[in-house]
Amino acid sequence: MMNTTELLKKVRQIEYKTKGLSNHLFSGAYHSAFKGRGMSFSEVREYQYGDDVKNIDWNVTARFKTPFVKVFEEERELTLMLLVDISGSSLFGTQQLNKRSLITEICAVLAFSANTNNDKVGVIFFSDKVEFYIPPKKGSSHILRIIRELIAREPKEQSQTDIAEALQFLNTTLKKKTICFLISDLISKPFDKQLQITARKHDLIGIHISDPLDSELPNLGLIDYVDAESGKTISIDTSHANVRNDYHKAFVAHQQYAQKSFRKQSATLLSIPTQADYIKILQGFFKNR
Repeated sequence: MMNTTELLKKVRQIEYKTKGLSNHLFSGAYHSAFKGRGMSFSEVREYQYGDDVKNIDWNVTARFKTPFVKVFEEERELTLMLLVDISGSSLFGTQQLNKRSLITEICAVLAFSANTNNDKVGVIFFSDKVEFYIPPKKGSSHILRIIRELIAREPKEQSQTDIAEALQFLNTTLKKKTICFLISDLISKPFDKQLQITARKHDLIGIHISDPLDSELPNLGLIDYVDAESGKTISIDTSHANVRNDYHKAFVAHQQYAQKSFRKQSATLLSIPTQADYIKILQGFFKNR
């Protein structure tokens, strides 16, 4: 566990890297990708040829004896919710960034982008239960608090992953529509029913985080394998091709279940392996929106 000095240093490192990315690469794209809740009244002005007669303000028109129309603008203030998987498997990694470090950087980039657009940001940390909740709020100090929690927050005990629990908490806690990023390795109990409710109420984007060793088991002979979520140790003979194939098939089955569940609800699911350039993947997502 980090001491206060180490934590603050890590927060500053994450802030320096991700705030710069957000300012230069993502803030405009974020603004364009997500629309506001609707149109709000801005002002009135004199009627011009081509204006919709439905927008005529009859009270002002009667007062000045000449037609005036209401002008509307998009309501820009939004709420960004980050659903962050902090279960045991999120700490796994064989690359420069483990899953948790990658999740932290992605969340920080999204949070700073939202903050630049004056949007609220909240976080739900979950494992097989909701571990911690930060209600949506604005401001740079709030974003730095979120980054501190992203770095330091751990599950209270040995835990697995239950995405349905996190989605249910979101659905019951936040009544208004939010932009919701679910960031996890998706190694979870089934969650399609809660996903359906969430996708109906919110603008849902899933980010599937994976490590190369999640899908491919190397041929290392007999090894002791420790399950990061259950804590159980089992011996596996990786020299058998069938063992390695079954391991790969289990990963593919998880992946296909998630893809099918998101596709069925017309929700976006991004795949970001720990060895990939997450900046390019996020840029492509914003551009396609």
